[in-house]
Amino acid sequence: MASCPETRLVLTSEHGTASVPARYSELFRGAEEVLTSHRAVDLGAAELTAYLARRTGVRPHRARVTRLLVDCNRSPGHPGLYSEFSRTLPADERERLLERYYRPYRDAVEADVARGIDTGQTVLHVSVHSFARVLDGRERNADVGLLYDPGRKRERALCGQWQALLRADPGLRVRRNYPYRGVADGLATWLRRRFPAARYLGIELEVCQDIAAGGDTRWGRLKRLLGDSLEAVMASACSASART
Repeated sequence: MASCPETRLVLTSEHGTASVPARYSELFRGAEEVLTSHRAVDLGAAELTAYLARRTGVRPHRARVTRLLVDCNRSPGHPGLYSEFSRTLPADERERLLERYYRPYRDAVEADVARGIDTGQTVLHVSVHSFARVLDGRERNADVGLLYDPGRKRERALCGQWQALLRADPGLRVRRNYPYRGVADGLATWLRRRFPAARYLGIELEVCQDIAAGGDTRWGRLKRLLGDSLEAVMASACSASART
């Protein structure tokens, strides 16, 4: 992708790994299968993040441990910050998880955004996730979701453009603020409280896991479409930033 001095792309992956350090392996004794499930990791998210990073030349931020230890996409104090596997750890061990894995990740992402804004750039933050087709017995009727804050004009406009570009594949179901609300607790929501709407655009990209798990031509085609369309919305964001 051609460089754009006015716009900075930040790629993040909060749920792209099921890694458990040896120190905490006992927490999952007898429940090892959960670490291969969508509860532990957003299936396909790591692969998609790596692909988009190669396409755009951006070095992504990746969480180092599974969200079942500590969820880097949850705010401090959120009830989902720890799972049933980790919330019963002693207070000093929970603090250790924050100190070693949670705060370094969040601080690095925030610093990356701040560097762009401090130099006068607009930052487009794309947080890459995936979702299960069926959750709690309910089927999600989308293949791609674009989550944003509808109260932020530039986020709303960018996601409208991105959705239109993705519909170049007529069989692809693309929805906005689905299967989750864009203003629900998450890293992008957290960062919106710290950076102005004119300079920070926080988008959560959600892809259905059954497409990623298929590993076939459909998944390859979707990755290419996501890469092409991300480059297009970046070019548009660059032009808009240059005019402001």
